[in-house]
Amino acid sequence: MRTAGAAGARDGVGAVRRAQRARGRVSSTTVARAVSRRDMHAMSIVLPGLIGTSSPFVFSDDAVAAAAVTTRCPRAEAPLRSTKTSPSRVIKGCWQLSGGHGGDRATDRTRGDVAVEDFASFVDAGISTFDTGPEACGYGDSELIIGEYLKTEHAREHRDEIQVFTKLCCVGREQSNMTKDWVMANVDRPRKRLGVDKIDMVQMYWNEYNQRGYVDAALFLTDLKHKGVIDAVSLTNFDTQRMKEMLDAGAEISTNQIQYSLLDRRPEKVMKQFCESTGVGLLPYGVVAGGLLSDRYLDAPPDKVVMNTSSLRKYASVVGNVGGYSWYQSLLKCLRAVADKHNTSIANVASKWVLESPVVPAVILGARNATHIPDHLALFDFSLDDADRDSIASVLAGGEQPTQDAYTWERGGKW
Repeated sequence: MRTAGAAGARDGVGAVRRAQRARGRVSSTTVARAVSRRDMHAMSIVLPGLIGTSSPFVFSDDAVAAAAVTTRCPRAEAPLRSTKTSPSRVIKGCWQLSGGHGGDRATDRTRGDVAVEDFASFVDAGISTFDTGPEACGYGDSELIIGEYLKTEHAREHRDEIQVFTKLCCVGREQSNMTKDWVMANVDRPRKRLGVDKIDMVQMYWNEYNQRGYVDAALFLTDLKHKGVIDAVSLTNFDTQRMKEMLDAGAEISTNQIQYSLLDRRPEKVMKQFCESTGVGLLPYGVVAGGLLSDRYLDAPPDKVVMNTSSLRKYASVVGNVGGYSWYQSLLKCLRAVADKHNTSIANVASKWVLESPVVPAVILGARNATHIPDHLALFDFSLDDADRDSIASVLAGGEQPTQDAYTWERGGKW
């Protein structure tokens, strides 16, 4: 039963969240004042490890204060496989800085000085891991923008907590003649653009599977890891078979960055089980499908949905593969009901569903500006229970089920 005290506390927190969206930062002092200690004692709080319980608990004052509202994004509890790296559980995706994501001009902060300035707000909120890449992987100048932020006084003050994950994009003739020198040159380039001696993570993308040089490339990256040039050797958009080949050859693979969401559950076919057995993590992108899994599109007529960013255009095709627009709206309605229960957003329910997977240390959430930060933090103020997962699973069962491994359709195969 939702008590009056609990309702008041949650509504108060919601008001603070909404007010802070205009600035993109959440003050811990402001949030603490929004929820009185009396109201917190009246709330039914679900602790980690007690997912699914509905009994109210009484805690010490310290425990109540700690459970109030998340004001900083937590980090992954354990380091990634074969590394000492623990990313923030929300990673700031920087594909939005590539130039094709401007969208509404009034809220666009994806270019120039304002794009650089926004990084400070994310770091202050504990979202201090950034995912980027070179032009060859579609990231435009994002490495350079991050490099400019790393020069600032704010970045220098927080350098110990900032991590940059970039990519090695193998898309040309180098795939037929992969060499150690090519790998070194294409790791040196982002080091120079970022202005760093060591890169926290390099994630390899490979275009042509019929050219098996990806095994050599992964081993060359592993050599650079041992030399202290990079900390983590990782992959992006590889399928399970190729991941296994590289691991079997001795490559020290930490993670695979892959598209994974309620709309795209292909990683659950075989990859999730493989990751559970090997310790390789998944870093999902497309978790909210470019914004399609959000309150903005609930009950929106299809002819009123404007695809004005690269992300929206990309993920609109996914909706067609998994059930069509009518089914997609039924999913949004289900997510809204779950969100109402937890006083949160559709986007957060969709993100939480992915983040709760045991093979997901962190999710990549792209943002065009810092106003998304309060909602990102609210992701850690609730947990899905069995009833939530069952209701979502019921809707998912009514859609088209994936038949192939992750990133097979993008390479010309079936969904």
